[in-house]
Amino acid sequence: MAGKYQLGSTKDIPEGYSKVYSVEDRRIAVFHIDGSFYAIDDACPHAGASLSEGIRERCTVVCTWHYATFDLRTGRCTVPGAFDDVQSYPVIVEGDRVILEIPPSPTGE
Repeated sequence: MAGKYQLGSTKDIPEGYSKVYSVEDRRIAVFHIDGSFYAIDDACPHAGASLSEGIRERCTVVCTWHYATFDLRTGRCTVPGAFDDVQSYPVIVEGDRVILEIPPSPTGE
């Protein structure tokens, strides 16, 4: 599953918005904030709410179900409501192409 995946164009995600992509067996939310693109798993680890539909505040997203807050840069849960972090992914912008990188897992899978 590790590798690079072209998701689309920078024009597909206007500034301040997000879009969900299916990559292999994952739903990944990509956010366009202050000219940068960030990617995290779309499901809140607490109860599965879509984080792409959450409230965006600078480089964080707030889950609308129980108000857990996640840092878009790291996936770290910064305000409880959830007790686990979400996976974050590197995003590469080449020209107008948005490319998601899924690094190899620590176990090499």
